[in-house]
Amino acid sequence: MLSYRQLQSGLGRRGPHLFSDFGRISSNTGGSVGAHAPKYLRSTGTRFASSNAAPKFGSSSMFVGLAGLLGLATVGVLLIPTVNVKAPTETTQGHASAVEIKKAIADLQTALPGEVVTGSICVDMSGMDQIIEIHADDGDLVCQAGARWEDINQALHDKGIPLFFPLDPGPGATIGGMIGTGCSGTNAVRYGTARGEWFLNVTVVLPNGKVIKTRRRARKSAAGFDTTQLFIGAEGTLGIVTEATLRLAPVIPTKVAVAQFPTVQNAVNAVQEILNSPDGPHIQCVELLDNKMMEAINAAGLVSRPYPVSDSLFLKLQGTDISIKQTAGMVQQVFKKHGSYHFEFAATEEEAAEMWENRKYALMSTISAGGEGARVWTTDVCVPVSRLPELVYETKKDLESVGLDKTTIVGHVGDGNFHALIVFNSDEQLPKVSDAVHRLVHRAIALDGTCTGEHGIGVGKKEYMYDELSDDTVELMKTIKAAIDPLDIMNPDKLYPDKPADRKH
Repeated sequence: MLSYRQLQSGLGRRGPHLFSDFGRISSNTGGSVGAHAPKYLRSTGTRFASSNAAPKFGSSSMFVGLAGLLGLATVGVLLIPTVNVKAPTETTQGHASAVEIKKAIADLQTALPGEVVTGSICVDMSGMDQIIEIHADDGDLVCQAGARWEDINQALHDKGIPLFFPLDPGPGATIGGMIGTGCSGTNAVRYGTARGEWFLNVTVVLPNGKVIKTRRRARKSAAGFDTTQLFIGAEGTLGIVTEATLRLAPVIPTKVAVAQFPTVQNAVNAVQEILNSPDGPHIQCVELLDNKMMEAINAAGLVSRPYPVSDSLFLKLQGTDISIKQTAGMVQQVFKKHGSYHFEFAATEEEAAEMWENRKYALMSTISAGGEGARVWTTDVCVPVSRLPELVYETKKDLESVGLDKTTIVGHVGDGNFHALIVFNSDEQLPKVSDAVHRLVHRAIALDGTCTGEHGIGVGKKEYMYDELSDDTVELMKTIKAAIDPLDIMNPDKLYPDKPADRKH
């Protein structure tokens, strides 16, 4: 049986096979960056850069290093040292422009819809990965933007501190990237997203070279509006986050379970009843994997035994042994009421870890099960939970009607967010895939939802901003951007759309 690490390594050797709402994502799994350089995406002419070959840090000032990024001479990496960050050179206008090139601001890796493009300078924050202070009694810690959430939680565990940072967007995500994209993850149903109060403050280098800290470390403050929130979800367009204070949560024992249902509708109905009950707070995670996803997990050969091929829910229950037992009894009753025909707990910690990995590595299972030459375009949308079954059903029907029937669905059913992993095999299918994603987004917005629950906007979903947020709301966002970054040097051309001609009135 292949391990997930072996699968990741294998995908790295084969090169990039993942498309997003913007373009092809390069592999970061090792080896020469140039050897894995992806071809131009036909519809955008844009490539992604990887930071594998970044040189080491030198002096305390910023400098530009050539990292051999995909063999592109026009792309550099702006490396910020781990200590004593200096502001960029200021012009007479008071705005940083040490080089006459617009800068794309990144946090080690790009998110999916194209937050970073070529012809720009990328800021590699991977050297700024230190935990600066841990305040266990206060339940918070201070870290640099390049620190990874997994490493933070491992450090807390190793020190015997019974706290953790609950936002879990995916393996390898850094704090800076999580702030920039307004991340969430499987724990969102219990702990919320980055837009909650998990970031008490951030330190930011602004476009004019000034360094600000948005707040102090108090758990709450009524001192004006929260400028920390200004940078969460801004995708690096307002400044470079270098440091953050994270709020921590107590580690609570969990049990992992899986249940099968005849339809997505049955599964969602069960989840809604549970989350709205007194036992709802004991649900840490509840994830939906459709029948195609379960088939892909089995076919990928990554499980010790096959799962029933049916729409399934993966859950984490949290609490004491007694409370988990009580919650589990209630969950089983509700699931049975809504048509679940199979329910099981992981019997051991090892089985629980494997069961949850099956959920966390759904994308890799989809790629592996897709066969030789398979590629995946991944996108996400979010709607009110009650509208999720309708959206999933209509989307699957649409994709099957155009021959994209290997698509798998995985979703954070507790908050109405789902990811479509659209499998295709040739460049000729790209327009068909792109059109299907376009229809999916409009379908979600029509259901009072959003074009993206987690992946962000970048350039790939800018066109939907006016439809989703209204003209005046988008114009307000653009006003804030212009006030902070009038020269548009911070990650230009992302997030803020041009007003469509038919709306210019």
